[in-house]
Amino acid sequence: MKVLGIETSCDETGVAVYDTETGLRAHALYSQISLHAEYGGVVPELASRDHVRKLLPLIRQTLDESGLQVADLDGVAYTAGPGLVGALLVGAGVARSLAWALDLPAVAVHHMEGHLLAPLMEDDPLGRPQPPFVALLVSGGHTQLVAVEAIGRYRLLGETLDDAAGEAFDKTAKLMGLPYPGGPQLAALAERGRPGQYKFSRPMTDRPGLDFSFSGLKTQVLLTWRDSDQSEQTMADIARGFEDAVVETLAIKCERALDAAACDTLVVAGGVGANKRLRARLAQMAERRGGRVAFPRPAFCTDNGAMIAYAGALRLMAGQREDASVMVTPRWDMAQLPEVA
Repeated sequence: MKVLGIETSCDETGVAVYDTETGLRAHALYSQISLHAEYGGVVPELASRDHVRKLLPLIRQTLDESGLQVADLDGVAYTAGPGLVGALLVGAGVARSLAWALDLPAVAVHHMEGHLLAPLMEDDPLGRPQPPFVALLVSGGHTQLVAVEAIGRYRLLGETLDDAAGEAFDKTAKLMGLPYPGGPQLAALAERGRPGQYKFSRPMTDRPGLDFSFSGLKTQVLLTWRDSDQSEQTMADIARGFEDAVVETLAIKCERALDAAACDTLVVAGGVGANKRLRARLAQMAERRGGRVAFPRPAFCTDNGAMIAYAGALRLMAGQREDASVMVTPRWDMAQLPEVA
């Protein structure tokens, strides 16, 4: 089955074709970072308009690169939520129109399920991870630990009570004067930082439970930065201390989640999953436990069409279909999804 996937939940336009027999055929991604940079964050109306401008050219480009025509497609998958309502409607409208015109089945995909399943697309010498496993979904909008009992059967173990980890990276970078988007720049700066120069707390690790909180850590960094000499090396050292605190907090909670779920397999997805120090720390933890950890390739940690095409293919093959209406769900609990038989 050849499935076209469309992702337009926020500020990146992603398109891909996934073939259930041969794997990922082609994918393309357009980022709106430069458009939103002067505002210091995503402007929803501008995001929607840019999706309108870029989506059809990206679909044509992706089909050309896959060596397929629209007539070769067997289904269409699109992100229906969560996300910005206007941006979601652009992708959903185009996807439903294509499906209707080509008489193809269409399926609405949960954005976070797409992230969760992205590591399962990758070739792995140990084989693709199979449920049950624990998933860490860690991005600018989400930080969640999920017990995956089957595809489509998810149980929330813990989540952030305030800022998501990626959001904390972005806000901390902004507090220190780094330009938008700050998170990746803060992580790059931390590479030049000296370990142990600044020690920040590992929030909520001194109490039971699997929830997260990163707003207090952000405040600690702000106060430390204000009272420092604000030199380039000090900035790098503070960035390293902040990154170490976030990484260690995530690792501690992941290990607790694996114990709670009586599981040895961890799947990591989302934009922060591309962080090199986090990958190394979680791989170290998994090796010590005699388990395994699976990541998507860095390009598929951020929003992309490939994860939507893959998740949609699984649901289309299981017989799931949408009616002709164009519906999106900006707030969508993943626990409401039907199980893939």
